[in-house]
Amino acid sequence: MARIVFVENPVFAYLGIFLVSIIASYGSSLLLVPRLRRFGFVGRDMHKEDKPEVAEMGGLSIVIGFSAGILLAIVLSTFWGLEFNIVFILAGLMTIHTLAFIGILDDILDIPQWVKAFIPLVSAIPLMAVMAAGSTEIMIPFFGVVDFGIIYILVLLPVGVAVASNLTNMLAGFNGMEAGMGAAIFAAMIIIAFVHAQPEMLILFIPMLGALLGFLPKNWFPAKVFPGDVGTLTIGAVLATGVIIGNLESAGALILALYILDFLIKLPRKFPKTFVDVQDGKLYSPKKVRGLIDLVLKLFHGMTEQRLVLAMIGAQIIVGIIIILLFLKL
Repeated sequence: MARIVFVENPVFAYLGIFLVSIIASYGSSLLLVPRLRRFGFVGRDMHKEDKPEVAEMGGLSIVIGFSAGILLAIVLSTFWGLEFNIVFILAGLMTIHTLAFIGILDDILDIPQWVKAFIPLVSAIPLMAVMAAGSTEIMIPFFGVVDFGIIYILVLLPVGVAVASNLTNMLAGFNGMEAGMGAAIFAAMIIIAFVHAQPEMLILFIPMLGALLGFLPKNWFPAKVFPGDVGTLTIGAVLATGVIIGNLESAGALILALYILDFLIKLPRKFPKTFVDVQDGKLYSPKKVRGLIDLVLKLFHGMTEQRLVLAMIGAQIIVGIIIILLFLKL
């Protein structure tokens, strides 16, 4: 059967994917939140003085919204000629869904940290398979293109997936922050993907942006649902998968500058949980700085949770603008 050729400008297709992802994410959150509470998937909001119970594992709606957008993209590719490498997308989807499944298990069973560090390496196998026939080069700003050969396939690729998913899982815990910072990341990366003509990155990042925006209304202060590990791991997995397929790994690494800084602060203290003090509606850092959030709170002598989240999203937007300007010239 001959395909109906899609319009030469695929912007309308991308817009449709984006809208479907928002609707699917928001609609599923409306259905999930009361059911998660009913079946006991709840956690305490430790950054409120009364420590209210909030539904957990809401990141399922992010996965649903993202997957709905991907499925629409596949339909548009199959029947209306939207052009992208469907094999790369399907391989990436296997990696992303594997990590989302690990997030679900962790939200339910609280699996050990070493498992969360190791399994993302295994989840990268589908990407390793398709990228073995692709480019093993990485474009590094100010240094040029470096070909890592087989080391890229066997080491850098799986490590990149593992690191990105764990980084986005560590900088979390405040109403709207994970989804808000994630939305800022994917908005910036979509612009970079357009500039560098990377349709596979767009097919992954556009529905992820829509899914995060659809989730935010229920996650914004005061949150009715937390994303859980299923949400935070998926954010990193989608980012890593997209930049690997699009061969823009350096952009993916640089866009995570705030997460890397958080990692470096936590590393000497063996990654402690970073709940902060709550007094009279404001959050305060403890005496010892254990992560990036503690550092921000100490510098500003305490902040409300809303201001803290907006400050972190704003900082991520600034990082995104810098990365866009850098990669516009490459």
